[in-house]
Amino acid sequence: MPASTSAAASPGPAEIVEIEKCLTRITYLAGRARQHEYLMAMAGLTLDRAAVAILRRLAETAPMRPGVLAGLLAVEASHVTRQVQQLERAGHVIRTADPHDRRAQRVGLTDAGRAAVDRIREAARVGMRLALADWSDEDLRQLAGLFHRLVDDFVTHAEVPADLGPRA
Repeated sequence: MPASTSAAASPGPAEIVEIEKCLTRITYLAGRARQHEYLMAMAGLTLDRAAVAILRRLAETAPMRPGVLAGLLAVEASHVTRQVQQLERAGHVIRTADPHDRRAQRVGLTDAGRAAVDRIREAARVGMRLALADWSDEDLRQLAGLFHRLVDDFVTHAEVPADLGPRA
C-alpha cells in the first residue's frame, strides 16, 4: 500500500477527528431545511436552497455560462438550467449573449438579485452575530483567519487523487 494511501486512511491526531466532527455538525446545522426556512423568513424571500447557492455564487463573480456555474457548484447543468429559468422569471437573474460566442449565454445578477443576496447575507450575519455574541474581537479575528486558511487548503485539496478515490 503506498504511503499516501495509508496516511490518508489513518484517523490522524485527535484534533483532526474533532475538527471533522465539528465541521460535520456545522454543515448539518447550516444545511437543515428548517435553518433555510428561517433564513428566508429573516430575509423576506421565498427561494429554495439551490437558488440561494446560485445567487450567492453569481454575486461573487462576473456573469458566466450556466455550464461553468454548474461546474463551480458541482451539480448537473440541467439543475442549473431549471433554477436559472425560475430565477429569471422572478427577476433575480438575466441571461445575455456571451460576447465570445453569440450562440452561448451568460447568466448574471439583476439589481433585484443583488438585493436578494444582500438580504440573505444580512440575515445570515444576524444569526452569526447572535451565535458569536460572547466571543472577543480577538477570538473572532483568529477564527476568521483560521477559517480562511481552512477554506484555502480545502480548495487546494478538493480534487481527490485517483489512488484515493472511493473504495468498493
